[in-house]
Amino acid sequence: MKQFFHEFKQFIARGNVMDLAVGVIIGGAFSAITTSLINDIIMPLLGIFTGSISFAALSFEINGAVIAYGNFLQAALNFLVMAFVVFCLVKGINRLHRKKEEAPPPPPQPSAEEQLLTEIRDLLKERGNG
Repeated sequence: MKQFFHEFKQFIARGNVMDLAVGVIIGGAFSAITTSLINDIIMPLLGIFTGSISFAALSFEINGAVIAYGNFLQAALNFLVMAFVVFCLVKGINRLHRKKEEAPPPPPQPSAEEQLLTEIRDLLKERGNG
């Protein structure tokens, strides 16, 4: 049992698990912000153009079953906005990584022997032409 808890502690202490936990927490908070953006700003603006103030009220009834397609439209729009923001974040992060990789390495400094051989070569060229 002690070995089990030791392995569990090592698993939790790994960087990937901690990164995932932080991502889930931030994702939950970001989801609340996105939902508020959709419900409190975008949907009322769309409601102005469609003549309906709240998409959540859009529904129809078939044999007593209420089909609330307005809620579905809000959830779909919420998903699209969140997916677009995540896409932009990933694209920006990838661009930063690419710039770091594309930076050319500094030219290698010639060793003392290479410098000496280059000077000898240049001197021999000068004497051969003279």
